[in-house]
Amino acid sequence: MLLAVDCGNTNTVFAVFDGDTQRGQWRIATNPHRTADEYAVWLTQLMSLRGLGVGDIEHAIVTTVVPGTRRNLDTLLDAHFGVTPLVVRDPNVDLRIEILIDRPEQVGADRLVTAVGAHLLHPQDLIVLDFGTGTSFDVIDDAGNFRGGVIAPGINLSVEALYMAGALLPRVNIDKPEKVIGGATVPAMQSGIFWGYVSMIEGMIPRIADEYGKPVKVIATGGLAPLFADVIGMIDATEPDLTLTGLREIARRNGIA
Repeated sequence: MLLAVDCGNTNTVFAVFDGDTQRGQWRIATNPHRTADEYAVWLTQLMSLRGLGVGDIEHAIVTTVVPGTRRNLDTLLDAHFGVTPLVVRDPNVDLRIEILIDRPEQVGADRLVTAVGAHLLHPQDLIVLDFGTGTSFDVIDDAGNFRGGVIAPGINLSVEALYMAGALLPRVNIDKPEKVIGGATVPAMQSGIFWGYVSMIEGMIPRIADEYGKPVKVIATGGLAPLFADVIGMIDATEPDLTLTGLREIARRNGIA
């Protein structure tokens, strides 16, 4: 079986694949100071609830955008699972895509993994809209190559910034308000956050598509994707596990899955 690890800025997700079947998925807040032993106690307990043990794991693949986590994740997989992981963006890992931008070395591993997953499921020209710590719009061509994109502040960052900067403003939940015009402070903030992001997305997608010059399919991913997909008609499909799908496919392309 394959253990796939997606370490993002906010959360780290672990998933076990038996071929194409996902046997379990678990997430924990990303913390560069979390030790390999702490990961192991937490993860092995959750795996056992699904009837899985460390001996079931034959291979592992990791993507991380938080450099401080790399060492402890490597130690976790080596010391507790007895496997040496493939790590996306290491020279020995072949993604089998081209990164067709000015500074390819600057592209986050997570964006490339998501590109692989998106093209696997939708092999055509794409805009991948990822609601993560940042809100990214990535352009993937019909051959699966990464063509660049746009990165905006994530909606949770905007909520936190508004709360931190406004002495009298409360922290609010992200939700779809019934009206655009808020009759009080909280619904006014919720409207600005939600409908403001809807307007930004509805403005960015056609601008990107016009500049790209070809028809594109828009794929949304990330935890908040379903909330926005319900009101943004430009989103053609929602894929919640694109990064894990991409990790599984990269593992296969490198002969370990």
